[in-house]
Amino acid sequence: MDGWNYFNYFTEIEEYFWKKRGAHLLVSPLDWAIMEAWQKAGVPLEAVLKGIDRAFESYGRSRRGAGKPLKSLAYCSDAVLEAAEEQVEAAAGKAPASQGGPQKEAFSREELRKYFERNAVQLRQAAENSQGMARGLAAALAEAAKSVAACATLLETPAALDLEDLERRLTILDEKLQAALTSHAPEDLLLKIRRELDGQLAAYRRKMKAEQLALVEKQYLQKRLLEEFGLPRLSLFYMS
Repeated sequence: MDGWNYFNYFTEIEEYFWKKRGAHLLVSPLDWAIMEAWQKAGVPLEAVLKGIDRAFESYGRSRRGAGKPLKSLAYCSDAVLEAAEEQVEAAAGKAPASQGGPQKEAFSREELRKYFERNAVQLRQAAENSQGMARGLAAALAEAAKSVAACATLLETPAALDLEDLERRLTILDEKLQAALTSHAPEDLLLKIRRELDGQLAAYRRKMKAEQLALVEKQYLQKRLLEEFGLPRLSLFYMS
C-alpha cells in the first residue's frame, strides 16, 4: 500500500462495506479489529474489496441471505484471505511497478500538527486520570504524550516529509502504549473484554483461520483498552 490509499485503508474498506450492505451503520469494534488484522498482515486493499464482493455473492446465494443483511466483516474473512493469496500468486515474477515522479504528501503539515497536538492532550489527560489507579501506567502515558509532542518538531524541516519513517515512530509508541495498558489494566476489565469478544466471535470462529483469529483477538483487546482509558490511536491510519 502506498500514497493516499495507504493512510485511508480503513476508511476505504468501511465505506465499501457500507455500500455493499446498503446501510450506513457504525462499524462494530469486532469489524475494526478485523480490518486492523488485515492491515497488520499486509493484505492489499484491492484484495480486501475483491474478497468482500465474493463474500456478498456467496451470502446472497445462501439461505441466510434471504432477506437478512450481512452484518459483519467476519463473514468475509475467508474470501479476503483467498483473494490476497491469489494476488500474491499472480504478482509472482512480475517486476515492481515504477513509482514515476515524486509523490505528493498525503497530509498537510498543519493537519499533522493538529493531530499530534490533539493526541498529546488526550494522553496527558489520561495520565492525570490514571494517577490514583496505577503509577506505572500514568508515567507511561505521560512519556507517550512527550514523544507524540516531539513528533511535531519533525514537521519544521523544509525537506519533504518521510511519512513512512514517521509512521514507524508512531507504531513504536503505539506498541509501548499497548504493552503498558495490558500490564496495568485490572483483571476484571480484561475479563469483561474477553467475554465481549467471545460473544461476538462465536458465530464466526469456524470461518477464520487460527492466525487471523489470533490477530483479530489481539486488535480487539487493544481497541477496547484504548476506549476504556480514553486514549487515541497514534498511527497515521487514524487521522481521518
